[in-house]
Amino acid sequence: MVERYARKEMKEKWTLQAKYQAWLDVELAVVKAWNKLGLIPDEDAKKIIKNAKFDIKRIDEIEKETKHDLIAFTTSVAESLGKESRWFHYGMTSSDTIDTAMALQMRDSLKLIIEDVKMVMESIKKRALEHKYTLMVGRSHGIHGEPITFGLVLAVWYDEMRRHLKNLQETLEVISVGQVSGAMGNFAHAPLELEELAMKELNLKPAPVSNQVIQRDRYARLASALALLASSIEKFAVQVRHWQRTEVYEAEEYFAKGQKGSSAMPHKRNPILTENLTGLARIIRAFVIPAMENVALWHERDISHSSTERFWLPDSFITTDFMLHRFNNVISNLTVMPENMMKNLNLTGGLVFSQRVLLELPKAGVSREDAYKIVQRNAMKVWEDLQKGKPAINENGDSLFLQYLLEDKELREKLSEEQIRECFNYDYYTKNIDAIFKRVFEQE
Repeated sequence: MVERYARKEMKEKWTLQAKYQAWLDVELAVVKAWNKLGLIPDEDAKKIIKNAKFDIKRIDEIEKETKHDLIAFTTSVAESLGKESRWFHYGMTSSDTIDTAMALQMRDSLKLIIEDVKMVMESIKKRALEHKYTLMVGRSHGIHGEPITFGLVLAVWYDEMRRHLKNLQETLEVISVGQVSGAMGNFAHAPLELEELAMKELNLKPAPVSNQVIQRDRYARLASALALLASSIEKFAVQVRHWQRTEVYEAEEYFAKGQKGSSAMPHKRNPILTENLTGLARIIRAFVIPAMENVALWHERDISHSSTERFWLPDSFITTDFMLHRFNNVISNLTVMPENMMKNLNLTGGLVFSQRVLLELPKAGVSREDAYKIVQRNAMKVWEDLQKGKPAINENGDSLFLQYLLEDKELREKLSEEQIRECFNYDYYTKNIDAIFKRVFEQE
């Protein structure tokens, strides 16, 4: 499904054509390096650089016989050259080509992911500023806590995405390394200068030391970074799914004209995009296991990592890219319902102000333990009344909780009516929003 809807720009980085082109780019960089070091004559180097090409069908034919993809590739390229083909893949081992080429594919793909993250951050920021002061109830354990703003929720998301951006940028450095160190990584058949020149040509860093492969902790770092990013996208998606629940209905995915939610129930408007994101995050996290297990290879290497990387690397990048664009669509077009947010905020008859009352009592000389008892006994009365269907707010606009507090003699000995009513002021809960937003959005 993801493959069907994936962006062309990312998909093209993981085609057979792209893989073999990356292999060719590495081989040509090494040819240029050998030429600079004086081994390959200028004329031969020019012919190789100009004429070297591969044919995917021919590679497949050769591989049926050789059972070795890199040899099939080099043979196909050699067929496009003359005597100068003797210099192609000179002094190299298969992993010099394959792992360095993989670094090119991972690097260029991760750059796209990084741009995607920046795009999502901008969309979150735009909606956060839009709803900076849009009041809603904050929940813990799914239960109403205290008033917050929708913008504050989005500011949390933005800050989380910024951490992912930093992590991905650091991971980009970790994976952008290549090697031309030979069959056992000892540079027996090629000098270190060859590797340095080739990597400079490819805009990669030489691995400080390698055996026959680039070490797979680098790849595992990549898998982990993508999995963490996907997990945050899932976190955001689950929140949207909760908001869209009928009993909550504070926000919902954009529902297009002509869209259908159910084959049986015409009224349905389901959070299909965010449910999809939740499922895809599980796939990305699953790829961390093979990536981690690939770190432990036998001696200087075996080939157990290769089969898994043919799956998890392209799938991780293509799926993550898809997820980020899908989530960007969700947040950019999210339908927000401030009226319903306020309705839910008032649902518990003013109980969201309980801590404010609690904190006023110690100022009046009441111990915290006694203050808690006073506030809780009135709060419990509200819960009981709500269960019985009593209105959360009376005809005068006073909440149930406020009514009980004003009737509590012990409380009234410590706080005046004016002081109690002041505890039910929403402005108290938004007074630091500007300062929080400044910390979050003015770091750049």
